[in-house]
Amino acid sequence: MTNFARVFGDYPFARQYLNSLLTVAITVPVTLILSATAGYAFARLRFPGRNLAFVFTLAAMMIPAELTAIPQFIAFRALQLSNSLVPIILLQVFSATGALCVFLMRQHFITLPRELDEAGRIDGLGTLGVFWYITLPLSRPALATVTIFAVLNSWNDYFNPLIYLNDEARMTLPLALQRFTDPLGGTYWNLTLAASVLVALPVLLAFLMAQRTFIESLAASGTKG
Repeated sequence: MTNFARVFGDYPFARQYLNSLLTVAITVPVTLILSATAGYAFARLRFPGRNLAFVFTLAAMMIPAELTAIPQFIAFRALQLSNSLVPIILLQVFSATGALCVFLMRQHFITLPRELDEAGRIDGLGTLGVFWYITLPLSRPALATVTIFAVLNSWNDYFNPLIYLNDEARMTLPLALQRFTDPLGGTYWNLTLAASVLVALPVLLAFLMAQRTFIESLAASGTKG
């Protein structure tokens, strides 16, 4: 217990923990909303350029983050948003993981019978009503999967915070794990391991609670395309 007390007492670990929680709290709902609406549009609606837009969405998963890091940093610095959580959140939502979440939601919506949409329209529902009252309640396994991916992407993101965050009090947990060093640069392994337990525990608990729906959604996502 002494190591856990030192982690919070000698370092701004509580503030860094709060930074990661805040990032997750914003990233996950936004990712859910965007992936669900975009996935529904790609799967159930017909509009000009739909297939091309979906190809561009999939292409986002193929572009390495290192390739766009410099122009993104220049843009955020010009907007005076560097050394803040804003670019961290935006880059996590509009990333390869975000594109993957759109793909998973699209694949799930394709598996739902179109007769459900027709029944909803007979009852007087519009497109938004069908999505909200019929399609979305049937999508809990897919939404749980998207939630897990969004949480993992936000919680474990190291690359973007390394680029944008300079102030130790504003760092997130992946960067915080590197700060347990002595004045000569050596690592306090006892503190690092104690902090690692605290970092891994929330993600492990979230996965255990959603494990069943996560596996069901992954199995269903490859049934139709």
